[in-house]
Amino acid sequence: MAEAADFQGMNPSPARRWLRRTASLIVGVPMVAGLLAGPAASSAQAETATKAPAGSRTVDVSLDTLAPSAPVEGDTLTVSGTLTNKGKKTVTDAAVDLRVGPRLSGRGEIDEAAKRTGYQPGSDPAKLGGSYTLKVPELASGVSQDFTLAVPVNKLELDAGGVYQLGVSLTGRTADYAYDQVLGIQRTFLPWQPEDTKSKTKLTFLWPLIASAHLTAETGSDEQQTPVFANDDLALELAPGGRLEQLVSLGRQLPVTWVIDPDLLASADAMTKNYRVKVGDTTVAGTNQAIAKKWLTDLQAAVKEGKVVALPFADPDLASIAHRGKNVSGALSHLQTATEVAGTTVETVLHVKPSTDFAWPVDGAIDPSVVDVATSAGAHKVIARSDSLEETGGLPYTPTSARPIGGGTTAVVSDHRLSTAFTGDMSKAGASTLAVQKFLAQTLAVTEQAPDNARSIVVAPQRTPTAAQAQTMARALQALTAEHWTQPLDLTAAADQKPDAQATTKVPRASQYPKKLRNQELPTQAFQDIRTTQNSLNSFQIILTQPDRVVTPFGNAINRSVSSSWRGRPLEAQRYRDAVHTYLQGLTTEVQLITKTDVTLSGRSATIPVTVQNKLVQGVDHLVLRLTSNNATRLKLNDGKAVAQEPVEIAGGHSQSVKFDASANANGQAQVTARLFTTDGAPYGEEMTFTVKVSEVTPTVLLVIAGGLLLLVLAGIRMYTHRKRTVAGAVVDGNGGEPEQPSDPAPDTGPESGDPSGPGEKVDR
Repeated sequence: MAEAADFQGMNPSPARRWLRRTASLIVGVPMVAGLLAGPAASSAQAETATKAPAGSRTVDVSLDTLAPSAPVEGDTLTVSGTLTNKGKKTVTDAAVDLRVGPRLSGRGEIDEAAKRTGYQPGSDPAKLGGSYTLKVPELASGVSQDFTLAVPVNKLELDAGGVYQLGVSLTGRTADYAYDQVLGIQRTFLPWQPEDTKSKTKLTFLWPLIASAHLTAETGSDEQQTPVFANDDLALELAPGGRLEQLVSLGRQLPVTWVIDPDLLASADAMTKNYRVKVGDTTVAGTNQAIAKKWLTDLQAAVKEGKVVALPFADPDLASIAHRGKNVSGALSHLQTATEVAGTTVETVLHVKPSTDFAWPVDGAIDPSVVDVATSAGAHKVIARSDSLEETGGLPYTPTSARPIGGGTTAVVSDHRLSTAFTGDMSKAGASTLAVQKFLAQTLAVTEQAPDNARSIVVAPQRTPTAAQAQTMARALQALTAEHWTQPLDLTAAADQKPDAQATTKVPRASQYPKKLRNQELPTQAFQDIRTTQNSLNSFQIILTQPDRVVTPFGNAINRSVSSSWRGRPLEAQRYRDAVHTYLQGLTTEVQLITKTDVTLSGRSATIPVTVQNKLVQGVDHLVLRLTSNNATRLKLNDGKAVAQEPVEIAGGHSQSVKFDASANANGQAQVTARLFTTDGAPYGEEMTFTVKVSEVTPTVLLVIAGGLLLLVLAGIRMYTHRKRTVAGAVVDGNGGEPEQPSDPAPDTGPESGDPSGPGEKVDR
């Protein structure tokens, strides 16, 4: 009777309507049961009295659309979705109904309502009924059927502003149950705020543009240093419909703060030009320049009037550095470099000046060491999350995000419920709709907690949202554009808001850092590997005439090695680090000593040549070649010393033969070691050892040689006398022609060979 009276124009108070519905439902259940005979009816009655009916999950009810998400006076609420019979029996005489109410009080009640499954008498309100019921005569097992309900908002019996529970149920019968019962129900939330609130919650929504590493350390040998990508997967994300394309096209219409990894910008910018893609052991030309150019153009337009926050280059994993890498020398210096290059990269590519004063640990989880690492890189603001801080203030409302945590550092604490609202699979319309409605409900509940106390709330969603998650987030933010209870605020302004005096500012202890996140961190070995690579790079760049061609790509690759994107992918992370180190080692061996065979000295002194080869495209200098005699008594080098060295300076693609004077005191063999060193004394490359065989000239040999020389002189005199007589005879005969002479031999102008010396090599005396 109460429901009939409502439809006839009677308007009792909301509290009385709710009491009537509940009383009617409670009284009606045993009356229906009493009319039914047999054990089945008794069983159903007992089940209803104790828990949700067994059949209330027979039909899956999916709410695919709910529009408008936040209705106002005069709107018509349209709910559409899908019914799927998951049971084994056909459902007959069914009806789809809306169930509205009660008004929920506080964020906790919203959480509890979201957890409930199945129909629960006493908790779920009575159906709206009347002309707003949709009849479903039959729904066979395994069959799905779409439905749509449209109800004017003024028929929903909403009164005061707030969050109302909204349910869509299917009531029907099966062969097992000969009476009407709720066979399926889906709940969501309906935010109702017909008038603007006195104080609006300032809402900051972070819009992350972050991707995994795609660029390698390799570059081409051309002047432009053509970049080499590990794969062409980035193009798929930048292309229309791709994850990153969706984030840009959606974000440009929303009041968000862009949080960007500069490495993504550098990679996309590299793709706009000639680039190569690794395919097995070779590379092929990339072909997606147009896609990258359009994406960057769209992004430049999107951020032109917005707020941009630049993370350190490659989005380093601050917690991994704090917990596993801080004690490995050089780990913190990489973080400082990543911060320094971040602002320059964003400004160069996007033509806007970003804020570089923020650090964002994974999931906003912090402890003292994470904060220390973040601030050591120059950040004074750390984006944390409310489930990471100890909420000991006992506040009856959600406090403002900004919290001073000491040392001049501000923790910008994102709201845990709102920040995790869009995780999971949002590709299904039902899941997306439920996420949007719950997000809106929570934001309205935050405002209602303290209607006279305007606060600033930050939402920091997952780092790399999928396209479906981005679309869901956009729907939620678009529903808030009317600003009935929230108003947008950028992250920099949010960090400057006056904090709540009673809000906790205590940073959790290291032991409270989430175990799940700690297990995903990079291992200490990763930072040791990176240190080895950095040391090799330091030694290599000293000898280069154009060190920037190597330092920049390898420095960026080292930063990528500690990216947050490697979390949960330890094998891929290891492969990336190994590839960087292997490629660097390959470059360093392009400057090397050419292997020598044994050398023979046929006298007391000679010159020993050692060839250094440079296969790099750029020149090398600041190198010396050091030769060491392992037996100085038998063989001495320059100025009678056991060690001699000469400077080395070689153009790209050339070799240099470095010559050393050697003197022998006795016959026999002497081992000689050759090795390159940098000018500051650090060894470079592998050493090379060869044997010098000394064969000292004896007096007997000298006598034989002298006799041979005397015979040659006598023969020469005889030939000269014979020739003079021949010429004189020709003059007498009257012949005026000059005798032909053989031409002088041409000089050897061929390039010096870089091949190893031949066996039994003789040296210049």
